[in-house]
Amino acid sequence: MTDDDRTDQTPKSYRPIDAKGFREFISRGWGPVDRSVSVPEGLAEAAAEHRRKLAAALPGRRIALAAGRAPVRSNDTDYQFRADSDFVWLTGCQAEGSVLVISADGDATLYLRETAGPDEADFFSNARDGELWIGPVPGLKDWSDALQIACRPIEELPAAVRGAVPFMLSVPGVEPMLDALVRTSPTDGNALRQTLAELRRIKDEWELDQLREAVAASVLAFGDVARELPQAIRGGGERWLQGTFDRRARTAGNGVGYASIVAAGNHAPVLHWVRNDGAVNEGDVILLDAGVETRTLYTADVTRTFPASGEYTAAQRQVHDLVHKAQLASLDAVKVGAPYRAFQYEALRVLAEGLRDWGVLDVSLDELLGPDGQQHRRYIVCGTGHYIGLDVHDCDASRPEAYFAGTIEAGMALAVEPGLYFHPNDETVPPELRGIGIRIEDNVVVHQDRLEILTEDLPITTDGLEQWTRSHLGK
Repeated sequence: MTDDDRTDQTPKSYRPIDAKGFREFISRGWGPVDRSVSVPEGLAEAAAEHRRKLAAALPGRRIALAAGRAPVRSNDTDYQFRADSDFVWLTGCQAEGSVLVISADGDATLYLRETAGPDEADFFSNARDGELWIGPVPGLKDWSDALQIACRPIEELPAAVRGAVPFMLSVPGVEPMLDALVRTSPTDGNALRQTLAELRRIKDEWELDQLREAVAASVLAFGDVARELPQAIRGGGERWLQGTFDRRARTAGNGVGYASIVAAGNHAPVLHWVRNDGAVNEGDVILLDAGVETRTLYTADVTRTFPASGEYTAAQRQVHDLVHKAQLASLDAVKVGAPYRAFQYEALRVLAEGLRDWGVLDVSLDELLGPDGQQHRRYIVCGTGHYIGLDVHDCDASRPEAYFAGTIEAGMALAVEPGLYFHPNDETVPPELRGIGIRIEDNVVVHQDRLEILTEDLPITTDGLEQWTRSHLGK
């Protein structure tokens, strides 16, 4: 046998896209599919009102915002796409690569990628976006019907952004068509983000309902985690508890709203323990900081610290009781017209007093709370609250005078979360306190005459959490 004979017998591979028979055959014989967009009642109306507020805040300005694209995880695989929060607030749309344009007159148009049909190569050859690979995708009419907004093909975006009136842009670097606009027109993305953040501080009733839904699902997920404590102790560890919460979050909503913190034992004092790869032991407390994100992308942010066995040790109870006292003082300070910093100050004041009474700090209270003291912050270096909403730390682009240096208003949704964190190698505290981390985090809504505690179904006292844990353990 010659070398030429061997070559002739080598199997050949043909690309379907180049084969006329394949192209003709795959383009026909497809029945109808459901492309409809399912959105909760009131979403389209809420988004339209949000656009109206933005147009009123920036009269005569042209505005463009992009939904964004999924970042690359590795090589040719991406992370799951999650649309930009400001974009979602204005549209209710979660279509990757879409762009909202608001004209100087306040008219809004959504530009999206139209679905490739069976007669187009993208239908079968585009593994990232083709329907044969990823399933049916809503088209322009489907989005327009669901969101009650004009929708146009993304290819028309260049024509839409031409003109003499400058644009205010966000998310440059995501959409090439908008990048070109950045190079040719004066833009002010930071001012746009700031304006949106400050508008989003005050939630409307539709948004508050989304947060109530997120919290309710999170409360159920906390119960799921408590029931799985025996399996975690037997060997599943923190990973098992994280997976338990994630399963509820994915079933009841879009998923988790942020990287869950499942911190057992000595990991509990670590503020952002998101590795969640440790063991769970019988005498540990579990600091669980996690929140379900709804399908409309509003997230809860809840923390409870409960005993794996159903009973706190004396030292764990001592720390938890002080944090509970700080939480009550903090919640009492959340009211319309109060300085935003008031509830933060009250929490820190109670914690500083407690640490001083324990003898952990041998400093006067005046010095501790003064600008040149603050020694107590060693054990709570983080803040004790923030806005919640579409982002777990919502509205961060607001000006200081509209946030930390501002006042509390009706319609604000907040997470209130004092804590104490004694690291296992911290020799400034007694040995029995080392390795204890306690945080209580409630989600609240400020009303004109009252404070609505969304997380009230989860207890916050030591006795209440012991009973709650034991009830889920079947004890």
